[in-house]
Amino acid sequence: KKKNKKKKKKAASKAPGADGAAASNGPASKQTAVPSIPISQLFPNKAYPAGEVTNYVDDNRQRTTAEEIRARDQLLDEQLSNLREAAECHRQTRKYVQGFLKPGLLMSDICEKLEDSNRRLMQAAGLERGLAFPTGCSLNHVAAHWTPNKGDTTVLGYDDVCKIDFGTHVNGYIIDCAWTVTFNPKYDNLKNAVKAATNTGIRLAGIDARLNEIGEAIQETMESYEIELDGKVYPIKSIENLNGHSISQYRIHGGKTVPIVKRNGNCGIMEEGEVYAIETFGSTGRGIVTEDMETSHYMKNFDAPHVALRTAGAKTLLNTINKNFGTLAFCCRWLDRLGEARYQLSLKQLCDAGIVDPYPPLCDTKGCYTAQYEHTLILRPGCKEVISRGTDY
Repeated sequence: KKKNKKKKKKAASKAPGADGAAASNGPASKQTAVPSIPISQLFPNKAYPAGEVTNYVDDNRQRTTAEEIRARDQLLDEQLSNLREAAECHRQTRKYVQGFLKPGLLMSDICEKLEDSNRRLMQAAGLERGLAFPTGCSLNHVAAHWTPNKGDTTVLGYDDVCKIDFGTHVNGYIIDCAWTVTFNPKYDNLKNAVKAATNTGIRLAGIDARLNEIGEAIQETMESYEIELDGKVYPIKSIENLNGHSISQYRIHGGKTVPIVKRNGNCGIMEEGEVYAIETFGSTGRGIVTEDMETSHYMKNFDAPHVALRTAGAKTLLNTINKNFGTLAFCCRWLDRLGEARYQLSLKQLCDAGIVDPYPPLCDTKGCYTAQYEHTLILRPGCKEVISRGTDY
């Protein structure tokens, strides 16, 4: 059910290729059913599909001539090419994952198949290209930052609400994009609320847009919905202590936050050339998350201090992290995959020294349900491009 509240809707124009198909420069070959052909081979001329391109809400923000806009836009060509390649990998991988997801699968198997697909399509190579962060597959009241550790036997159920959140990158230019998976249609309105809220944030994003105003509009959209579960009606709340964020090269949280609730005071503005992950989270619970459960996600501090490490194990582990992940997030499964063993004490030492930060799962009240939708966009001089947009969401 949706509350009786008027909402303005504005359709965005889709750019050619927004569904994962190429524009005028088509792919050289067709992708296999189980994706195996690298994106760079599908588009050998590097004419990767553009995302969804729209004008800014306020036409007055186009304050310069078309010629000046084109000149500034050309400065973003290399970054755009990297982002579009990473986005095409995300679209093709999630299409593959959406095709095999079903109740009864081990969460660990889902993650491994998803990540293996990404590695093939990206031709993963150290810090140059590959996975930008671990596959989040948080269930139900867990909103974010959960992926199975080694030996976890959690199974995806028919009544679960699962957030699939994974990232790809080329040369450190990151695509951060997520959607919510359900099998029971009773959760549809929860997903509809969050998807609409995310699209509200995308619509209002633009050069000079005020971040607090975007948060207020997102909350208004989200909380105009409600959901009936087993005969009881629940309001859908924006999770107030989760946010969208700017993205910098090799830095998933680039320094600015995009609130998803009304914030008092000046939260800053969006600026030309910036990349943002517009993500929203809705909940049938309190709308506040806290850290809980076993940690699986870690990331080297971008401004990590130089610390003299006491043990050889910690030094070896830090070298592994620097070589394979740099300042990109990683998880315990990935350390296992690299052959690291008995590293927990060394990892704790790196965390205690402030070199690596742990990111425990973020949970609302047990028994509630949370959902997420997210896209990555770039604020080009004359338009915004939702790089990760596809026909699925």
